[in-house]
Amino acid sequence: MSVDPVLARIDSDLTNSLDRLMDLLRIPSISTDPAFKTQCDQAADWLVADLQSIGIEASKRPTPGHPMVVGHVDGPGPHLLFYGHYDVQPVDPLNLWDRDPFDPQVEDTPNGKVIRGRGTADDKGQLMTFVEACRAWKAEHGTLPCKITFFFEGEEESGSPSLVPFLKENADELKSDIALICDTGLFDSRVPAITTMLRGLLGEEITITGPNKDLHSGMFGGAAMNPIRVLAKIIAALHDEAGRITVPGFYDGVPDLPDELMAQWEGLGFDHKAFLGSVGLSDLAGEAGRSALEMLWSRPTCEVNGIGGGYQGEGFKTVLPSKASAKISFRLVGTQDPHEIRKNFREMVRAMVPADCNVNFKEHGASAASVMSTDNPAFEKARDALSQEWPQEAAFIGSGGSIPVAGHFQSLLGTESMLIGFGKDDDQIHSPNEKYDVESFHKGTRSWARILDALSQG
Repeated sequence: MSVDPVLARIDSDLTNSLDRLMDLLRIPSISTDPAFKTQCDQAADWLVADLQSIGIEASKRPTPGHPMVVGHVDGPGPHLLFYGHYDVQPVDPLNLWDRDPFDPQVEDTPNGKVIRGRGTADDKGQLMTFVEACRAWKAEHGTLPCKITFFFEGEEESGSPSLVPFLKENADELKSDIALICDTGLFDSRVPAITTMLRGLLGEEITITGPNKDLHSGMFGGAAMNPIRVLAKIIAALHDEAGRITVPGFYDGVPDLPDELMAQWEGLGFDHKAFLGSVGLSDLAGEAGRSALEMLWSRPTCEVNGIGGGYQGEGFKTVLPSKASAKISFRLVGTQDPHEIRKNFREMVRAMVPADCNVNFKEHGASAASVMSTDNPAFEKARDALSQEWPQEAAFIGSGGSIPVAGHFQSLLGTESMLIGFGKDDDQIHSPNEKYDVESFHKGTRSWARILDALSQG
């Protein structure tokens, strides 16, 4: 089966593809707000019907929360699992939108045509690029080039509480040779990319308690231990002068970046000065001797996300506080063990707390990093297919954030994921006036057609 007529069909059917996307975008499937439960059901029903319209056995699967949509089509070659989510973020503040967020339209902008509305880029527009590629394959060849399972979630934007139980209960049905996740973007809004590294996340909240009440600094200052002073000492000790994190054993499981991947990243021409300059900064602040992309994608971090203690209102109050607290997060890479790091961090902190104080810990999640093996030939096939569609050669990249579903596919299904998306940096996801470029939708659909062709070759 040739991909050329499929690409031609995608081009000629673009207007109809956009109309179908608009229908899905009009459904306000806000998963975090119980008031929109019926609309989430409606979006799931819409997707089931759309998949069935192209001959895919699809059904809506109930969960304690919003339903999953699962579809299957048999075929030769490898078994692919495609994941996307149909739920969207709330639209508040509504007054900052230039139009009704659930009345999507194609708009002309100085940078080209965009689709404006909630869910355009995250993730309905991205999800539909794959569905439209499959529609074109079916229209031209009467079948799809390989075995595919479609898996659409309705709770991604509200923490995915039903996802892990559903994966465990349906693991045999959902296991595949490779998972495809369309919830990422182009690198620097121009380079097609396959994300192969996702950092894990560990959150810790510490509270230092000293005196049994706030104290007058004139009466007790100097003689009484100040919890803020203890906390400041702990925070200052978390990094050395070279920017390395000092928690014992922290770098166990942190791999060196392969030379080939390092060369790809250097070839991306990332301008860290422009990146930092956009937020009013100029100097790299991480580990000495590391590039910006290494720091963002392949190196672990320790950051203080919030501090509390003492008087913080208007004016001045000379007080020694009874308590001081901080929220500290660690982004993890490679095979770092979040539970071991939590244990070592707590032991380090306890050792720094003086006898007159005590420390309390509150955990805020712990997830390991996900690292996909690019030794799998499917990754290079997909990269070559993307490179044929876009002006820039595709690259394997990392992500500074965390996309838990990829880790769940890895740990619960034994399936590695390719994260391929076509969003741009200015898509304003989760914000008012979210958009998705028509070019991203069009070329994204063509990209999936090429990737299906490449992966189905065996």
